[in-house]
Amino acid sequence: MKFFRPLLVTVGLVLVCGLQAVDEKDWYQHATFYQIYPRSFQDSDGDGIGDLKGITSRMEYLAGLGIDATWLSPPFVSPLADFGYDVADFYNIQPEYGTLADMEELIAEAHRHGIKLMLDFIPNHSSDEHEWFVQSASGNAKYRDYYIWRPGRTNAVTGALEPPNNWISVFGGPAWTYDARRGEYYLHQFTKKQADLNYRNPEVVREMTDMLTFWLEKGVDGFRLDAINHMFEDPELRDEPPGWGPAGSYDELDHIYTKDNPDTYGVVYNWRQLCEDFGRRANKTIIIMTEAYASIENTMLYYEDATGMRQGAHMPFNFQLIYDFKNDQNAIGLKQSIDFWLNHMPARHTPSWVAGSHDHSRVATRVGLAHVDQVLTLVHTLPGTSITYYVR
Repeated sequence: MKFFRPLLVTVGLVLVCGLQAVDEKDWYQHATFYQIYPRSFQDSDGDGIGDLKGITSRMEYLAGLGIDATWLSPPFVSPLADFGYDVADFYNIQPEYGTLADMEELIAEAHRHGIKLMLDFIPNHSSDEHEWFVQSASGNAKYRDYYIWRPGRTNAVTGALEPPNNWISVFGGPAWTYDARRGEYYLHQFTKKQADLNYRNPEVVREMTDMLTFWLEKGVDGFRLDAINHMFEDPELRDEPPGWGPAGSYDELDHIYTKDNPDTYGVVYNWRQLCEDFGRRANKTIIIMTEAYASIENTMLYYEDATGMRQGAHMPFNFQLIYDFKNDQNAIGLKQSIDFWLNHMPARHTPSWVAGSHDHSRVATRVGLAHVDQVLTLVHTLPGTSITYYVR
């Protein structure tokens, strides 16, 4: 009971301080979101792989959970080097998962059950098997600047060709890979199968905006923008200074030139406007959620710009409870964690509370199986939006 009593105290404090009238809010402002990884949720055809028809077949179950929206991890065509977060075709469905017609059926069935459907969108990069990258690597003039390419630099001592700078991949090792077809290095902040797109090229911005429009026309209710704070890099490709981590790890460097570039926010604000305009015509609210592991100050700029005039994400993801909710936590610590977000959040916006995702260990692993229901009770009691990974 040591863990449970402070949780009740915290819930009580939240109820007193935070709740507002639900009838004043739009659907997303008090929604429960349920993330589904299609590959392992429900198999409809016996091949051992989850698929879209499988999700559609479980819509009664999902509605019975009381969720308001489901967020699908990427269902797009992919070689699956990073669980589908390496997209080879943003317009089509991974064949193992089904077809575009299956996706349209899933969207319609979700809506019939009163459930919104969100797509996971990966704007920072594409697969190196995407046709854009193949054409760019081959020297096609149209696609030449769709990605970040640079010549290598020669080691003054050994004479060996080396990457253009010292940037490190999130997964460790150089963030550059040499491609013999083009005779240059390309940037990949994640795996070498995930080539960074060049958002300083207006054609890339147009292509990705067209893709969002395509899925809006299919009826989706919004997007989660994955790894959004990696979209822009220092155009001068300056070496990053030392960080605090061990050699070879991502934290060996301080990522002042590859993360949280101010130009990122403008793209997010423009995509918010796209969703607002489309939603106005369709008479529905279409939302944007952003994922960025960043400082609280940088994260809050995804809500709106410094003037409050330009709106961005309806909900930047809030990972504070994942960071702070441990088995030895007490009510004071939990209240401080909750207030940390609420006190930084701009007025009139909606907080989000992430209980778990594909990037984090499950709740039971973090706090113990006996306390899972208590954690979820807190997450679903807090004012705002709750986000839960399936089968939690």
